[in-house]
Amino acid sequence: MKTQQFILIKTLCSQYNIDISFVDSLNKIGLIEIEIINQNQFIHQDQISDLEKMIRLHHELNVNIEGIDIVFNLLEKERALRNELNTLKNRLRLYEND
Repeated sequence: MKTQQFILIKTLCSQYNIDISFVDSLNKIGLIEIEIINQNQFIHQDQISDLEKMIRLHHELNVNIEGIDIVFNLLEKERALRNELNTLKNRLRLYEND
């Protein structure tokens, strides 16, 4: 496991001016995954964009943790439905070309 792909949570909290408890709460409900390496908490760099969106929802729109969970669950369902729609469109094109 390369630690280069992980960012220290304390660093993120100071950069984004958020409490560690906010990140812990996001981890508890499963929105982000925290990795513990050498007794330090890290987050994978692939999750940073989602974390930034969650921070903006919380600070700019005053959405609580449960609301953020709902928003991200709905976004995931929307992505799944969009993928399913594209798959069905592709299958339909197969039959239209015959």
